[in-house]
Amino acid sequence: MKYALVIFETDESRRRIQADRDTYRADYQAWIGKLAAAGKLVGGDAMETEHNAPATVRKTTDGASSVTDGPAHPGEETLGGWFVLEVADRAEAVELAKALPTPETIEIRPLLESA
Repeated sequence: MKYALVIFETDESRRRIQADRDTYRADYQAWIGKLAAAGKLVGGDAMETEHNAPATVRKTTDGASSVTDGPAHPGEETLGGWFVLEVADRAEAVELAKALPTPETIEIRPLLESA
């Protein structure tokens, strides 16, 4: 079964990145390497979160669009990226997410597998 691990940066993870980018990336890449070596990693990507702000487009009920600068849900946690894992079940996805050595928040979502 495939699960998305949706990564949300936090104030703490951003502080760690700024304090020691090399160590932070090494920790993160070691975790990703373990997922890949175990044959669990299907793919993923990181968002560019340091230099370019996101834009949010919302549709109204009459079909008009509004555009605002910034994330759809502003706050301490901001979308940082995602990974797709192929695992036996939700419990395995949770255990793999818990092994992330950096302080991001991870939302685990099953992917809809169409026929």
